[in-house]
Amino acid sequence: MSRIGRMPIPVPSGITIDITGSLVTVTGARGTLSQGIPDGISVRRDDDQLVVERETDNRVHRSLHGLTRSLINNMVVGISQGFEKRLEIVGTGYRAQIAGDSLSIAAGFSHPVVVKPPEGVTFSMDGPRMVIAGMDKQLVGETAAQIRRLRPPEPYKGKGIRYQGEYVRRKAGKTGSKKR
Repeated sequence: MSRIGRMPIPVPSGITIDITGSLVTVTGARGTLSQGIPDGISVRRDDDQLVVERETDNRVHRSLHGLTRSLINNMVVGISQGFEKRLEIVGTGYRAQIAGDSLSIAAGFSHPVVVKPPEGVTFSMDGPRMVIAGMDKQLVGETAAQIRRLRPPEPYKGKGIRYQGEYVRRKAGKTGSKKR
């Protein structure tokens, strides 16, 4: 049996969960998220926790069991606590700033790149670090990946946009050739 799928999902106070047919909706102070449930997977509520179960032990149901449980758990955590990704911008002349609700990034291009946040995602700055926050884990991660994709860290000088704590493997540059 799936180790992740059989763990119950704790539901904190202040969050309401509505299970209607093949749709789970989580509502709280931060907003509302909903997720479809695949066929063969069921979700039931036991007091202050949710239990995800599968009908059979066939390969498809086994693979969807843990996935469904993780998606529902991410909705509950996102509504109660939220998610954030931190990006660092490294390089001489590379900088980012908040302009209204969007993010303006100067990363070695001839013009600053303006990134508008999707619905439910907010940008903030913490020194040279960009903080992308929101309640939908997938949307926060995708937004951070799109920003990082503007100027990924290069291996020679390490310049670019990287996740906080990301290790960039450095390469040795060219060595001067000696003519005899």
